Amino acid sequence: MKLVIVESPAKAKTIAKYLGAGYKVDASKGHIWDLPEKTMGIDFQHNYEPQLSARKTEQKETIARLKTEVAKAEQVFLATDPDREGEAISYHLQCALNLDPNQKNRIMFNEISKKAVNQAIQNPDYVNKGLVFAQQARRVLDRLVGYTLSPVLCKKIRNKLSAGRVQSAALRIVVDREKEITNFKPEEFWNVSALLEKPRCKPQFKTSLTEKDGRKFKIKNKQQCDEALQVLNSNAYVVKSVKKGISQSKPQPPFTTSTLQQDAVNKLKMSSSVAMSVAQQLYEGIDIPGMGHVALVTYIRTDSVRVSADAVASARQYISQVYGPKYVPSKPNFYASKKQAQDAHEAIRPINLEITPQSIKDKVQRNQYALYKLIYERFLASQASNATYNTMTVNVGCGQYGLTATGKSMIFDGFLAIYGEIKSKDEDAVENAVLPALEEGDVLNLVKLTHEQKFTKAPARYTEASLIKAMEEKGIGRPSTYATIMQTLYKRDYVGKDGKFLVPSALGIQVTEYLQQYFDEVVNIRFTAEMEDKLDAIEENGEEWYKVVDEFYKSIEKKVGVAMKGEKVFVPDEVTDVVCDKCGSPMVIKTGKFGKYLACSNFPACSNNKSLKQKTPPKETNFVCDICGGKMLEREGKFGKYLACSNFPMCKNTKPINEIVAKCPKCGKDVVKRVSKRGKAFYGCTGYPTCDFVSWDVPTGKKCPQCGAHTVVREYRGKKQERCSNKECNYNGGELSES
Repeated sequence: MKLVIVESPAKAKTIAKYLGAGYKVDASKGHIWDLPEKTMGIDFQHNYEPQLSARKTEQKETIARLKTEVAKAEQVFLATDPDREGEAISYHLQCALNLDPNQKNRIMFNEISKKAVNQAIQNPDYVNKGLVFAQQARRVLDRLVGYTLSPVLCKKIRNKLSAGRVQSAALRIVVDREKEITNFKPEEFWNVSALLEKPRCKPQFKTSLTEKDGRKFKIKNKQQCDEALQVLNSNAYVVKSVKKGISQSKPQPPFTTSTLQQDAVNKLKMSSSVAMSVAQQLYEGIDIPGMGHVALVTYIRTDSVRVSADAVASARQYISQVYGPKYVPSKPNFYASKKQAQDAHEAIRPINLEITPQSIKDKVQRNQYALYKLIYERFLASQASNATYNTMTVNVGCGQYGLTATGKSMIFDGFLAIYGEIKSKDEDAVENAVLPALEEGDVLNLVKLTHEQKFTKAPARYTEASLIKAMEEKGIGRPSTYATIMQTLYKRDYVGKDGKFLVPSALGIQVTEYLQQYFDEVVNIRFTAEMEDKLDAIEENGEEWYKVVDEFYKSIEKKVGVAMKGEKVFVPDEVTDVVCDKCGSPMVIKTGKFGKYLACSNFPACSNNKSLKQKTPPKETNFVCDICGGKMLEREGKFGKYLACSNFPMCKNTKPINEIVAKCPKCGKDVVKRVSKRGKAFYGCTGYPTCDFVSWDVPTGKKCPQCGAHTVVREYRGKKQERCSNKECNYNGGELSES
């Protein structure tokens, strides 16, 4: 028997399906070694060596179980994810299980398909120490920053605060934008447009004033506007030039981790964390009725837009068959990855184009379908022909002023037939769908003259999508870390949301300013980006990892003493609309030993305080609204938790929350926990009434190997066991772990 070890049970299930007899696939369930939770865990006397070990009971049990399996195996393969994190897990498994480091036992694949898995088995390699040490350096650096600076923040600002090497730099981006907005001074300008027509020639068309005396011109005040209107109302309009042409719009490359998160936020209204969670499910494999357990997409942590020649050929063939030969370009589309891209893996794409989104729409969860459709169509479109347009630019003269009109009409939709794009809106742009036949020298009639006073706008606040894009452009963090960074900023109350926009809290601003004052390198964008390059150098050039750590740590260690001698920072309390019932003053939110509470702002004259019955902020879920397609949020109401559409009040769809426990053994849909009229819990299929599956015991989603009935969880002497639901069958699958 040959043993293959992966991280997750879902991945193990998919791979086992492809390897078949002679192989056993087991899961480490993530990291088997961790740093200690309450101490630094770094050995400063021995080159910052991390003190890693199995800290949790589950980790210890996993190691013991895997050691037993290793003892029985003739060969062991480590098949963790193909990235730094996965390499570190493989290295720790190698050490914990006493595997020979001089043997080739590491296998990697970009997609979990039968071909890729079997090819990897035939070509094992050594564990890559460069990747391991790069990950180790990142982990140690993050621990040093967190455990060195967080106590300073707690001492000088407020309890339960944290600093992070990448988190703090990301927060500064948001804070700097907020300061730009606060300090922005709007400038006045005026838009003037003329609706014109050519005599006896339709249609009318709109032009905008763009020139004066042959130079670009922007009207800055009412006086200039009135002067222009006087001329435009009393002079002839004559066509000065007409430029006709054909323009093309190119398809975008297939998704990287960053662009997938951005489009998931913009198009599907998913948070970055939800998008990555669903993408992981699509990569590891999901149960699809009629198909079994299937992985749908390639590895989802990548900064490359490269795809294999086989995938390109498959896409071109599929496009030709489904959309027609004219939708296939003469040569395959090629996309170059960015300079800082590691380019270790292909772009994110579907594994098998024959598994169309429509074919699994009613067989998987809505968010799985929506994200798969996004990935599928983006990849397919990337190998389709350009969209083609007729374009026309007309310059019209009136006195000393010049006006411009542009027209654009589609000739061929190309890739847009597969995947539409979101374009930024320019409120001041004028583009006509169609322009009349115009020639130089044509005299035009004025139909209507309009003018509007406007003011320049401050830069927009970041959204999750635009912040991820900014982090990528500035070299802050890596694609796999973006979602985690977002979650940390929310969790620490450094950033909140106003609709879709990110707003730094007063606390977030104070923390950033404090770090800028005492530990500038932690929030310095350029410095943080350069540190990412140094981590890459450990992997690629064999740089000594502890030297990179030492250089960084010594620079901040010296500044801790100075910071601790500085004054404590005052963070203003958040004023609420709650009125003190003793003195009538507004109540403010304060943070104490046991969390937040309401206190009278008239303290010490009034010492009234009360518990803060905060409305639980809505939580992101993996569910999609079945009415409008928006994201469903978990909210709490009078009768407990429920699901509500994020597009409220436009969509008022709500649903009760039911705990998903397994897949239905009859139809493959979700089985959820329900409560009978008498208050007793039972488990039923979400496909009811089409599917009538119900069970008083918790179903496992598995079938009994003896009789084929579904198995359930039953408790015996305080221990949970897997038992057959058929009372006439005595199958006992043994004790189940608490996880």
